Amino acid sequence: MDAKVRAPELARGLAWFNTERPLRFSHELRGQVVLLDFWTYCCINCMHTLPDLARLEAEFADRPFAVIGVHSAKFTNEAERRNVRAAVQRYGIAHPVVVDDAMSIWRSYGVRSWPTRVLIDPEGYVVGSVAGEGQLEAFENSISRLLDEHAQKGTLAQAPLKLRREDAVRSPSGLRFPCKVLADRHEGRVFVSDTGHHRIVIAGWPDEDGRCEVLQVVGRGAPGREDGPADGASFNGPQGMALARGKLYVADTENHLIRAVDLKDFEVTTFAGTGVMTNDRAGGLQGTEQGLNSPWDLAIDGGTMYVAMAGLHQIWRFELGTGMGRAYAGSGRENLTDGPAESAALAQPSGLALHGNHLYFADSEVSAIRGVDLAGELVFTVIGEGLFDFGDVDGPYPGARLQHPLGIAAWQDRLFVADSYNHKVKMVDPVMRTVITVLGDGEPGAMAPGGGLRLFEPGGLSVAGNELMVADTNNHRVVWAEWSGHVWRELAFEGLTAPEFEDEPEGSEPASPVTLRRGSPVHLLLDGVLPLDGYPNPEAPLGVRVRVGDRTLYQATRSGAPFPIEIDLPAEAVEEGEWWIEMSYAYCTAGEQSLCVPGRQSWRVPVQLADHGESEIHL
Repeated sequence: MDAKVRAPELARGLAWFNTERPLRFSHELRGQVVLLDFWTYCCINCMHTLPDLARLEAEFADRPFAVIGVHSAKFTNEAERRNVRAAVQRYGIAHPVVVDDAMSIWRSYGVRSWPTRVLIDPEGYVVGSVAGEGQLEAFENSISRLLDEHAQKGTLAQAPLKLRREDAVRSPSGLRFPCKVLADRHEGRVFVSDTGHHRIVIAGWPDEDGRCEVLQVVGRGAPGREDGPADGASFNGPQGMALARGKLYVADTENHLIRAVDLKDFEVTTFAGTGVMTNDRAGGLQGTEQGLNSPWDLAIDGGTMYVAMAGLHQIWRFELGTGMGRAYAGSGRENLTDGPAESAALAQPSGLALHGNHLYFADSEVSAIRGVDLAGELVFTVIGEGLFDFGDVDGPYPGARLQHPLGIAAWQDRLFVADSYNHKVKMVDPVMRTVITVLGDGEPGAMAPGGGLRLFEPGGLSVAGNELMVADTNNHRVVWAEWSGHVWRELAFEGLTAPEFEDEPEGSEPASPVTLRRGSPVHLLLDGVLPLDGYPNPEAPLGVRVRVGDRTLYQATRSGAPFPIEIDLPAEAVEEGEWWIEMSYAYCTAGEQSLCVPGRQSWRVPVQLADHGESEIHL
């Protein structure tokens, strides 16, 4: 009989999320059935395991069972604490996650691939491990058996762990982790996949200051898969979008569906997919009979829709008229191999752009920009070398490097690329096979010293003339910028709020009336209230919005900074009325027991204008 193997203790000195303290098998986890989930947040297969983990957590919520995510990074960007925190919030992960940045826990458990799950009994011994997706029923049976056995044995804890979950900062934009944006300059519309809110925002074209009128919000703001009118329909993690024949098609990623929004009455229907993830790598069925696997982006050429099927490492093709769908490029094997479309190997395609007779795609797991010659049905590589060849290097192929690009857009004879894990937008010349940086300095953030643009894992791009719209995902905003980077502004969606908040929140502090100088800029100093041992989290976005009624006077996202926050409102943004000033941020408490939580303050300030008024408001 094989000897029991004791689970290696979780290494000390690592960052944790969704818990006020590090967890140890020798202390907090004693008597608990524990499931370790080794994952990395770029990995589509890891994403596929999250619903199973959530189901297990719900099923055994009242018993001593705990899931612990062990984040062991593939990409260097994924080893950074702030980026893992954003991913935990973006994916709605409720269980504790430890940042295994040096992969010490990974090595101690002998893990070889993502995802891997390891089951540990209440006495701290390894029961078994499984690599890859699936096996939900097997885990349900094993966990139930362990709970019953150790309850009889007297080695089971009396109750499950009680932990406090972290949450994201409420953004001034009303968006939460927007992943894709679509600019329709011809009809004067902007479409945003408000991914974290499971909805689509449709707005009018922005004015010169970036203000947009919200025309329609499609989706009730909670995950689901209901068809129907805009306020009753639901999505689950929507991503890429495409326009055709009076409809907006949406890659409803976590539902494994493609949805259609009628732009006359905003009725939502399902175009393709069964709602159940499939491993079918061939296709051949129509519409709602054809299963899909994590569709991530869409591109339409005439009557043909191309789908970046990230979960299958393929590109599919659907006919809009019949709904017939078939695999088009990629064998389903994850790698970088060029050649005939059906035998080529792709790796989690996440962005599509049609340009002439080519379909270009961001092949994220090989950090590559690749294309399909639509006439010859041949896959080729523009930039990229392989699964573990990545970095941040401008210049010509083969030395140029990207890091997990998620978005792509065509402009003239160039391609713009959301180089997501480098926090940049880059321009690629597909003929010369060269790369240059056009937006962002490589530091995750919202604004650089001196007012320059910073980005935080941008996920989607759309070209509007000579300008770009960027879904700046982890900053919860859409940025509108000249591609030279000299002029940029955040889009302010007038009146848009998060689904869980009312337009007029409670708790706004009344402030004394202020008379401001007419025709002059105003300097705001905003002081946050923190616990005695608290400090602003410099890694989280900090948002400020100033509005009168539904009209936004000013909106900005920055990285966390010491209080007071200083904001300069331009003269043209200053007007009379009752100002509602809102500041959202995250703060942390000191020590090993620290936890970072959202903070928010808002003030109501009656404002008048006069020739000899003040030039500063301090709140």
